[in-house]
Amino acid sequence: MTLTLSIASSALIGCGSKGAESTKGEVVEDTYNYTGSAPITDQEGATLSILASNSWYSTVDLTSDDASIIKEVEKRAGVNVDWTLIDPTTYTDAVSPMLASGSDLADIVFLPDLDPNSSYIKSALFEPLDEHFDLMPNFKAYLDANPNIKASLTATDGHIYYVPIVGLTDNYLPVIMYNQKWLDQLNMEQPKNLDEFVTMLKAFRDNDMNGDGDTTDEIPMSVTSSETAKNLQMMFGPAFGLNLQDGFYVDDKGTVHYSYAESENYKNYLNFIHGLYEEGLLEMEYTSLTRDQITERFAQNKTGVTFDYSWQMSQLYSPQFPEYDGTNGIVVGGAPLSGEYEGSYIGLNAVKGIFGVTTDSKNQSLALKFLDYAMSEECQDLYVWGIENESFTVNADNTRSFTEKALSDNLWLQALGINPPCLPYHNSVEATNVLLPRWHVDVDSNLATMTSAPWPQIYATQEESSVLSQYLVDIQTYADQMAVAFISGNTSMDDFDSYLSTLKTMHVDDIIKIKQEQYDRYAAALK
Repeated sequence: MTLTLSIASSALIGCGSKGAESTKGEVVEDTYNYTGSAPITDQEGATLSILASNSWYSTVDLTSDDASIIKEVEKRAGVNVDWTLIDPTTYTDAVSPMLASGSDLADIVFLPDLDPNSSYIKSALFEPLDEHFDLMPNFKAYLDANPNIKASLTATDGHIYYVPIVGLTDNYLPVIMYNQKWLDQLNMEQPKNLDEFVTMLKAFRDNDMNGDGDTTDEIPMSVTSSETAKNLQMMFGPAFGLNLQDGFYVDDKGTVHYSYAESENYKNYLNFIHGLYEEGLLEMEYTSLTRDQITERFAQNKTGVTFDYSWQMSQLYSPQFPEYDGTNGIVVGGAPLSGEYEGSYIGLNAVKGIFGVTTDSKNQSLALKFLDYAMSEECQDLYVWGIENESFTVNADNTRSFTEKALSDNLWLQALGINPPCLPYHNSVEATNVLLPRWHVDVDSNLATMTSAPWPQIYATQEESSVLSQYLVDIQTYADQMAVAFISGNTSMDDFDSYLSTLKTMHVDDIIKIKQEQYDRYAAALK
């Protein structure tokens, strides 16, 4: 465990429209007009404090002089940052008690979660940022350009309290991947719908696809399904009009549904998966299958289909084949399967982490401006690419490439501060693309056009949180257990109506009602 604690000993001086207090409690008059570009202040020695997560790499310390990206942000902003960076593996345990006490907090805090129940907002720990948009032009412009993120960040009282870390939403998602060697051998194209998919699986099952003389050692499909990895559900759910990844979805009329309680579509889904199981196209051990086992199967050329993050196409599975040279993929992603409904891959929510400015901050205006500058395109460029001629170069056509050192020494790149978890960075598709072979980028770019929106992140009221915590976990646990029972045939599909009745006794209708109210708030915030 790495724990770096820095305690400020110098006067905390800032400037903003409200001014700031020195250690003597004096108000420093603000005369600097920050417009979104660096610097954010003209006060010499301006200092603020930030509590956040350190690197996920245990040997990397982002407070060190090696973290040139972070140092450059401070330098351009014209402030000194007193960092308290904590090992991410212990961050929640370390920071939650600090937030519970609510005293002596840093000016800016990275929260240990997304505050889904508005616990920290209700405790008045963080400043409503929308009341200070005059000091946050970059953040305001970003929210205006991204209404879905703005709606997700809008609390139940209508205010916005947090600045986000933003992840990829449509690129490099979990996708269906095919053993292209097997498809070529059978002169088959990637299937587009469920019927074609089943036909392909049966061909994989019934032929000696790996050419070892044994027609019984091929495993048509290697897909796992567990409470934490709902790959089977994500792979087939959309073809039945379901979002089994998030559980909830909204139809074209704005009505919320719980996928696992849909009387027709979910029953059809279970019947289809049970059919795969009965035909030997889905193995009995699918609930305990691991990525390592799937990787070994590809290494032995014994499986034809999997479902995993797109990244693994060229970075894990294709390299298992000795003939792979990076030119063409061997384990290649394909389009989502259609059934009664058009297929899609369900995207991911953009907000991956949040920062807030503490209400009791003595440097509030400086903190607001720094967090805004940290959201700027100028800083995002630093987070994603790093330092020119050190971590990246600009090509003749004005595109960018990572340097050989950056590509060959990931620890060095992490120590430089690439995508720093202590600042509100945004993942970049462009910077990800340059790390991958051309064929992979082309495949992923195409699949990114075949996505549908996930269930959005929405803040809950205190009353909603109470009901959700009381019932939802038990409902989902029961649904997951019964799915395995129906698929395996241990429970007959004749008992499906009884399953639905049990969900009602577990208050599923109350949960759906709450989710409807939450979605209505979210939809209103989009307007």
